[in-house]
Amino acid sequence: MTTLPGDASPLHDNFGEEETPEPGTAAGKAIEGRSLTQIAWSRLKKDKVAIAAGGVVLFLILLAILAPLVTGIFGVGDPSKQYPDLLNPDSAMPAGAMGGISGDHLLGIEPIGSRDVFSRIVFGSRVSLLIATSASLLSLLIGIVLGVTAGFFGGIVDMAISRIMDVFLAFPLLLFALALAAIISDKFTLLGLTMTGDFLHISVLIFIIGFFGWPYAGRIVRGQTIALREREFVDAARVLGARPGRIIRKELMPNLIAPILVYGTLLIPANILFEAALSFLGVGIRPPTPSWGKMLNDAINYFRADPEYLIVPGLAIFITVLAFNLFGDGLRDAFDPKAH
Repeated sequence: MTTLPGDASPLHDNFGEEETPEPGTAAGKAIEGRSLTQIAWSRLKKDKVAIAAGGVVLFLILLAILAPLVTGIFGVGDPSKQYPDLLNPDSAMPAGAMGGISGDHLLGIEPIGSRDVFSRIVFGSRVSLLIATSASLLSLLIGIVLGVTAGFFGGIVDMAISRIMDVFLAFPLLLFALALAAIISDKFTLLGLTMTGDFLHISVLIFIIGFFGWPYAGRIVRGQTIALREREFVDAARVLGARPGRIIRKELMPNLIAPILVYGTLLIPANILFEAALSFLGVGIRPPTPSWGKMLNDAINYFRADPEYLIVPGLAIFITVLAFNLFGDGLRDAFDPKAH
């Protein structure tokens, strides 16, 4: 430290000295790193459309879980309950206007069957989301295992799994689903387990949609794994003597979570549409269990007299699929650094 003549204030000599920022100042705060999840969340929060779609998705999930409570509040807890006294005895159509809409039946009642439309829509969301989510998880599980195996080991392993994927992708899934679902009776025994009724048909749909849909997830995971296996952190793990299993668990899988999450979000609405298509064709969920696709099929006979029976389940499918797609697009943009 030196002092100028006539000046009592000291003059600091910065050469060879390092000033220490005062605690509490912006310069004194340590720079904190952020994980990929934190970065993606900060990006996702800025996407108002994706956030709104995510809110709709969350609402639909809660609606499906709390279906008995929601319908019970409005006095129509059982979706199979019939109200024949509300039908016109001559035409078997609802006696009231607009499909029998009233304070007791918010969306009216069905012709002939005389079941409450609102309760069937709410319970139909439970069936659709259950089948679509379970089938998506099955597809992702198989796709991840085989995709990572093919991408990481390469060579003949990759070639064999890739050919299996090609066979499944060329398989006429819809025709096979129609045939398999049609031949399954109301009772089926496998490995000592007897399945009947709704449990049997839901299990068959989950198997058909999930087992034959894994190659799409497998291809995505395989491509991502091939890109990651040549990265420096994987080479460093090999040099340190890490075995393939540990490299896959500790190095590859954390970096595959983002694309798997995005694809899974986009796979669910596709499976909702596929389940609705099978139910529409008459090989999905059997009545009286509610299903959006079956409701559309039934509405064909009545939509000229009252289009409400076609519009209501159609809107339910449209809103659900649109919400999942918009939310999935938002997740994809949030996890994609090239998009920003």
